[in-house]
Amino acid sequence: MTTQWNSTDDIESMYALSDTDDLGVLSTTRPVVEAGEWVWINRDRLDALVDQLHAFSQEKDLKASAQMPAPVWYEQYHFFDGTVRTLNWLLVLDALNFCFWAQKDAPRWRIAYQGEILNGYWAEAASLKRGVEEGFPLWDACYLSSMSREDLAHIFRGIPPENGDRPVMIPLFEQRLANAHEVGNVLLERYDGQFAHVIEEAGRSAVKLAQLLAEAFPSFHDVASYRKREVRFLKRAQICAADLYGAFGGKLWGALTGMDQLTVFADYKLPQILRHFGVLEYHPELAERIDKLEPLEPGGEEEVEIRAATVWACELLRQVMTIAGVQSITAAEIDQQLWLLSQNITSMRPYHRVRTMYY
Repeated sequence: MTTQWNSTDDIESMYALSDTDDLGVLSTTRPVVEAGEWVWINRDRLDALVDQLHAFSQEKDLKASAQMPAPVWYEQYHFFDGTVRTLNWLLVLDALNFCFWAQKDAPRWRIAYQGEILNGYWAEAASLKRGVEEGFPLWDACYLSSMSREDLAHIFRGIPPENGDRPVMIPLFEQRLANAHEVGNVLLERYDGQFAHVIEEAGRSAVKLAQLLAEAFPSFHDVASYRKREVRFLKRAQICAADLYGAFGGKLWGALTGMDQLTVFADYKLPQILRHFGVLEYHPELAERIDKLEPLEPGGEEEVEIRAATVWACELLRQVMTIAGVQSITAAEIDQQLWLLSQNITSMRPYHRVRTMYY
């Protein structure tokens, strides 16, 4: 296996950066990367990935690609009316944005929307937009707090797989229903029914908003334990801040400070592409389990190491890109670039599978 870091300078740089980490993600994932026995970062492959991202970015500009990375606010699939209703709808979107993969040999959940067949995140977003178009008040905290199982099932209604006659239900449906209830109840109990008040309490700070979401809404509390140490990821809390910024173009409620302090949104797609380019390396036993599509234990050492290494691989990638003068870039922007690049690669090995509401 490749050594995690190439030199003492790498380690010192890592410590210096994480010591000023207000969000707590870099500083708590650092010990996991240092002690990891299942996942390694190959520092030597970062430069090659920078070159790939740069070349792909130029190619994408030349071809004027219409594909959009997930955090970008794409109004074809996202509801937007420029009011506080958009804010509450956005919070629901991110409270329910997790775990779209199907079991081995099972069909994926898909929907039909405006002549397109969608799956994954875009299917979730389009389902919730369609719900608004059909008259479901998904911005109303009172409605959300007691939303019926039947309503949510209708909103997320799928279509039959290509070789089947029964529609596939979205995974973890009951958890999504519970999260919708939680959004409504917390907004009513603490914020007069409005996500706008959460943003105001956070002082328009992206970091404080992510922290506040994780504190006030249990379903956003994406915090693991690794050898009796707390490890913070806050994936959906951070992506909610990024979505807010993207939806309003950095203005009005989206005028958040500290966007550059967010980390990447550690899920299952980023480690997949990092592994493809050799930046992440797995212990042979773990690699075999992932390649066989065997689910990992939520919160287990293997999963926590994969996510922690993903955070730090992308942080080092950001440093390399900035130092090399390719561009000054935030971790959230790297997240988007990697996601978009991954959509154009068909030869990647499988992503790790974990049934969890955190990503």
